[in-house]
Amino acid sequence: MIPFDFEYYRPDNVNDAVGLMQSLGAKKASIFCGGTEFITFAKNNNIQAEAIIDIKGIPECHEFIDDGEQIVLGAALTLNEVIEAGCFPLLAETIRRIANHTSRNKITIGGHLNSRLIYREGMLPLLLSEAKLKIAGSDRERLISLGSSNRLQLEPGEMVTQIIIDKKYASLPFFHYKKTRCSKVGYPLVTIAAVKEQDKITVAFSGICSSPFRSKEMESALNDDSLSPSARVEKSLEHLPAPVIEDFQGSAEYRKFILKNGLFLMIKDLEAAAK
Repeated sequence: MIPFDFEYYRPDNVNDAVGLMQSLGAKKASIFCGGTEFITFAKNNNIQAEAIIDIKGIPECHEFIDDGEQIVLGAALTLNEVIEAGCFPLLAETIRRIANHTSRNKITIGGHLNSRLIYREGMLPLLLSEAKLKIAGSDRERLISLGSSNRLQLEPGEMVTQIIIDKKYASLPFFHYKKTRCSKVGYPLVTIAAVKEQDKITVAFSGICSSPFRSKEMESALNDDSLSPSARVEKSLEHLPAPVIEDFQGSAEYRKFILKNGLFLMIKDLEAAAK
């Protein structure tokens, strides 16, 4: 049971949703997409909200378009719906390992990207593909590119409605590697997602630092073919953007050991795929 009262709204279009966020202003309003995280945190008194705006009734947030050049994913599509669409194999493989099938029927791609949890593994293929997020606000609609940024960069009163991906990334050779403490799904000790385009590897990570990331300095080291694969891995680790985390799942030293193994396998697999 959620231990506090709140107002519930279910707008049927983006303008009404944005208008509600503006009119509720002083209230602590929260966007409700899949709801799994909100319910979990609320039950434990780790989140508070005076109003909930449920965007699952907005058609734009449920769109799926694959026109051969772009993939458009509505923010309210569940993880299983994204997997079943079959439009981006690396994204499907990544989010398949986030949770069990039942949970993936509830978790939405937009809610996952805006999660309070540090892992947000579904962001990794989007960082690699420099996906764009369509953001709706009170006075404008804008696009932001994830690029190497792991932040959604939302301003007060804004919401993510769609994710736009360049279709070319769906056909590139890819690599996915995830290690957890004891099962195939769950929070990662290390997750690596990578693609290879024109003999260059791009790679993104979760579980290593306090947020998902892509590092161009690490990529430069990993693509330095004047070095052996093991030397490239060692050199790349000199450019980790933040300290390696340490928690109940594993020590920083253990995470770094797993990361080394994963990066070595990544180089081996992607170089073989390119031949």
